[in-house]
Amino acid sequence: MRLLFLGDVMGRAGRAAVTGRLKALRADWGLDFVVVNGENATSGAGLSPEHARLLLDAGADCLTLGDHAFDQKGMLSFIESEPRILRPLNFAKLAPGKGARVFTVAGGRKVLVAQALGQVFMKRPFEDPFSAIDTVLRAHPLGGAVQAAIVDFHAEATSEKMGMGHWCDGRASLVVGTHTHVPTGDAQLLLGGTGYLSDAGMCGDYNSVIGMEKLEPMRRFVTGMAKDRFTPAAGEATLSGVFVETDDRTGHAQKIRMIRLGGRLEQSTP
Repeated sequence: MRLLFLGDVMGRAGRAAVTGRLKALRADWGLDFVVVNGENATSGAGLSPEHARLLLDAGADCLTLGDHAFDQKGMLSFIESEPRILRPLNFAKLAPGKGARVFTVAGGRKVLVAQALGQVFMKRPFEDPFSAIDTVLRAHPLGGAVQAAIVDFHAEATSEKMGMGHWCDGRASLVVGTHTHVPTGDAQLLLGGTGYLSDAGMCGDYNSVIGMEKLEPMRRFVTGMAKDRFTPAAGEATLSGVFVETDDRTGHAQKIRMIRLGGRLEQSTP
């Protein structure tokens, strides 16, 4: 299968990049399945039902969230009626929605998508992500129950993300980090056949401070004081993410490429 994962959609600029390009990319790149992390798509904090519909209509097969999963209160009920949206497995025991789901694609092939939150440097004490992901992968073995498995690990520390990659090696087609909004340059095929990237980056305006207009974050760094709210940067966005091609028989990744399209970053396509 040909799989595309796009990193954190940031505000209006990120939404415009996805809605303006994704349908054409699906055709041009022959994509079978697309996952988009949408947790910052609405004003840089959370995902509203309206904006979730826009991203799904644009060509996303699945939307993942993160630590801002329910910043937009409408998502509390919407996620129960829209199975294509996933929140982290280890968010909270009573949180609405699900943290993993198996999707059916062309030819009856099955794709597992799962998301977990990291613990290192995160503001809230989330439950152990490794045991949460382990339980899901054991229940959906590659080459058996599913033909591909994608793990979105929403975390701060690259060390924790690398640990998750090796923990899942051979059991997932792709382990990709999200959350920091900064794309890493370490796309690789791990020894067991899992495609890995520490962070997909964001779909947003990189003439910014991780997607926010520069003035207020810089003021806080320099003075230690807040004056205004953070506002998502509104310039042309870069679509940032990762492309993986897998073997249906084993579910292992055979090819991995970092994606950078549009905006300010150096361009990279499959």
